[in-house]
Amino acid sequence: MAQRTWTSDRMPSQAGRTVVITGGAGGIGLRAAQAFARHGAQVIIGARGETKARQAVAAIGPDAEWLPLDLADLASVERFAGRLTERGQPIDVLVNCAGVMAIPRRELTVDGFEKHFGTNHLGHFALTGRLRPLLKERVITVSAQSARSATIRPGNLQLERDYAPMRAYGNSKLANILFAVELNHHAPVLSLPVHPGTAPTDIQQYGSNRVTNALGRVIMRAVGQPLEYVADPITFAATTPDATADSYIAPTGPFELGGSPGFVKLPPAALDAGLRATLWRESERLTGVRY
Repeated sequence: MAQRTWTSDRMPSQAGRTVVITGGAGGIGLRAAQAFARHGAQVIIGARGETKARQAVAAIGPDAEWLPLDLADLASVERFAGRLTERGQPIDVLVNCAGVMAIPRRELTVDGFEKHFGTNHLGHFALTGRLRPLLKERVITVSAQSARSATIRPGNLQLERDYAPMRAYGNSKLANILFAVELNHHAPVLSLPVHPGTAPTDIQQYGSNRVTNALGRVIMRAVGQPLEYVADPITFAATTPDATADSYIAPTGPFELGGSPGFVKLPPAALDAGLRATLWRESERLTGVRY
């Protein structure tokens, strides 16, 4: 294995900074929260389940806090953002990390949106918009490798037709990238999409059966990113001085499966300004959140 040129341990001091992380109670979000806290940041995690969230806060350390957040419920998003807005505390880094993956049958959020699109994209779109006055430096939105093979069709954003689990997941992750790139035109912060490579995190909870789930995890462990490094693209994106508005950050090993984080090419769809604008307008209409 090639030597890593950058890990979260090389992150500069985060003392005096506030980092908000969705999905910080488990998986990549928890790893990122722990890394930021080790370097001195105050970390606020947004997550649904109280028991798991409190366990995560204990694992992160004394500078961590949990606030309830369900991205599949726009009212919950508004309450979470409202609590932070009442404090008036600037947010140095917002990490949009929470998500659902490959739900076997088409499900809807509380607000009637297809669950991948509603949770992974619309929830984060609404949250970022509501927190916009507090945002100080960077917004990091976590996508996935599957975005490269995804195709978003404006007339079928929520897959009312031709639903398939991985298609829905991939489309929502491409929407994450489109949103992250377009956000640079709508907020006075640097917005960066990242993907963490391939790793056996707890987002892979769905599958056709136990055998395929187990096989998938074996493959991920064999060729993907070790868990101790899954947060590196996030922490790199949050702190590198070399990032620009057209940057995309991911592992730089073969096929972007693992390796040190760095700059990779955006999917061609992310360069389509018309598609980005269409998705933005529809996201504003669906969520009622305008930037």
